[in-house]
Amino acid sequence: MPDGGEPVKIKVLNDIREVSPDEWDACAGPDNPFVSHGFLRILEQSGSVSDRTGWLPQHLAIEDEDGRLIGAVPCYLKSHSYGEYVFDWGWADAFERAGGQYYPKLQISVPFTPVSGPRLMVRPGAATEQTRLMLAAGLMELAKTHGVSSFHVTFCTEDEWRALGEAGLLQRMGQQFHWHNRGYDTFEDFLAGLSSRKRKSIRKERREANEGMEIRALTGDALEEHHMEAFYGFYLNTVDKKWSNAYLTRAFFRLLGTELSDRVVMIAAFQDGRMVGGALNLLGSDTLYGRNWGAERRFRMLYFEACFYRAIDYAIANGLARVEAGAQGPHKIQRGYLPSPTYSVHWIREPRFREAVANFVSRESVLLRHEMHELAETGPYRRTDNDGR
Repeated sequence: MPDGGEPVKIKVLNDIREVSPDEWDACAGPDNPFVSHGFLRILEQSGSVSDRTGWLPQHLAIEDEDGRLIGAVPCYLKSHSYGEYVFDWGWADAFERAGGQYYPKLQISVPFTPVSGPRLMVRPGAATEQTRLMLAAGLMELAKTHGVSSFHVTFCTEDEWRALGEAGLLQRMGQQFHWHNRGYDTFEDFLAGLSSRKRKSIRKERREANEGMEIRALTGDALEEHHMEAFYGFYLNTVDKKWSNAYLTRAFFRLLGTELSDRVVMIAAFQDGRMVGGALNLLGSDTLYGRNWGAERRFRMLYFEACFYRAIDYAIANGLARVEAGAQGPHKIQRGYLPSPTYSVHWIREPRFREAVANFVSRESVLLRHEMHELAETGPYRRTDNDGR
């Protein structure tokens, strides 16, 4: 119960539209666009997220006695591990080889989105710790109701990671590569903090990428339907090259461009007036989040320019604190993006399997911390600026 002992009601939502946008967003907060009601609704409304795609919405919502939402969790019943970016394929294989059934499982995350943000979301003014504990207890009850093997809270905040670890869940770490703004006025100010060799390399890459190209940032009213339609084609082209799955539908990009255009920043590349490539970003309160990249064909250095350097340009021009460039990619280090930890927590039903996973994540964490340190030490910043912050 929250402070004062008021009774609460925990509900499971099969559709994000079962709760009002204002109520959900009061818990999600304004900082991260991916946990907003609008973004999650677009995923569901577009058919990208559904029972058919293996992502059945099972969002948790806690209401106080007046029916006001005080806590919420974006949650999905999963029949696979695609589109998560915190990989548990090895766990699933080991569990099923031992005679267990790993799927279905519960996934607490934003589908297809390797972006850290709040997962056990609490309305300001509510008792944060108490409400989080109720949400965690609600997840355990939901897991028992569905008879799942496990639930996984991925890309959560460090604060949530620590709190849920203290509550007994298994803690796991990962890494991404982020760029931090040290109060730069221009891109040249950023370059001044790099080693001479890295400065020359980046300038050369930018010259090559911009030759014969017009590249500009599109957002708000400047972002038109034909831009998103073109980008959907680039997205499919990238998926085909990676032998991957096209998780996101055409309708997703259309709805994103029309309903969240003020949060979309498309770095679009044009040749002879025609859009030939682009990088899709979403804008938070102090962060630019890189999400998808695509082009109609390979253009020399355009990927680095659109995804990394233009993102830095945009962040500097708009006074943003950082750029999060998405999953994977040690190649980002040489372009000014340094390793940053990501966090997840995991509840495993079966005790012996839980012990085996706990041993694994403990060993993995030691290796990861060592790797992050080594990568930071070999970064592009001059020794006095090596933390990049």
